[in-house]
Amino acid sequence: MSDICVIGAGAWGTALSIHCARLGHDVALVARHPERIGTETPRLPGHNLPPNARVVKAAPATASVTLVSVPTQDLRDTLAARRPDAPLLLCCKGLEHSTGLLPLEIAADVAPGQPAAILTGPNFAHEIAAGLPAAAVIAGPDTAIRTTLVALLAGPTFRLYGNDDPIGAQIGGAAKNVVAVAAGAVIGAGLGENARAALITRGLAEIARLATALGGRADTVAGLSGLGDLVLTCTGPASRNFSLGLGLGRGGTLADLLSPGGPAVEAVGTAPAILTRAGALDLPIIRAVADLLGGRVTLPEAIARLLSRPLKNE
Repeated sequence: MSDICVIGAGAWGTALSIHCARLGHDVALVARHPERIGTETPRLPGHNLPPNARVVKAAPATASVTLVSVPTQDLRDTLAARRPDAPLLLCCKGLEHSTGLLPLEIAADVAPGQPAAILTGPNFAHEIAAGLPAAAVIAGPDTAIRTTLVALLAGPTFRLYGNDDPIGAQIGGAAKNVVAVAAGAVIGAGLGENARAALITRGLAEIARLATALGGRADTVAGLSGLGDLVLTCTGPASRNFSLGLGLGRGGTLADLLSPGGPAVEAVGTAPAILTRAGALDLPIIRAVADLLGGRVTLPEAIARLLSRPLKNE
């Protein structure tokens, strides 16, 4: 068994700590305020940390791998402050708002030469913590690192697949959050399941278009890190991005729906960052969500804009 460090004691970091400890690894969960965390963590109530998972303030030097589970907008500062020596497994989704960089690109910028990969896929934290069946992707350019991480972290109920297309895998995990806001708004506004199904399908086409334009592959977007994650996030009530859209569809405001100090809703920062990175690429759903979150259009205006697009072949 190995020593594993998990940076970030939110719901996802806690769930991964529980999973790794369940596999028999010794886990150090790094929290900003470890004194506030007992056996049961505040971000994932009802799930206890096993005895071989301890909460600490500083990352130990003995870890064989460091899982970094912080919001993408905090990743740069986290890596700059910690700079762990062990290979990095980034457990976050999105693009950096200020630069348009993906998580692995941020890591390469802050810690050049550090071995790194990304964990992504259709996973809710509370289900991973409960040991329910799930699958995910570990994507990265280095075959040896991918193989090592898959072998280290896969378990009886958590099936992991390696993937050599980190661009496609990261774009799928980032853009699906934006489409999920639109899916939530559709349901919140009472527009029906037909509309949600159409939106998910066309959203997937946009994600594939974006991924291939940036150097990724369409087949990656058709897998767990694209279609799988998109379906979960657009239909699962535990999705924060879907819930935000649901609230907007019911007439809520962004200020009211985003609670200070609450869990990050990645689509808010990711939507404009995608547009910065995409340039003139045709992404009507993502652009509509970015304009909605930015206060440039109302929900009825965004819906009308999408429905009035010119007719064409699929």
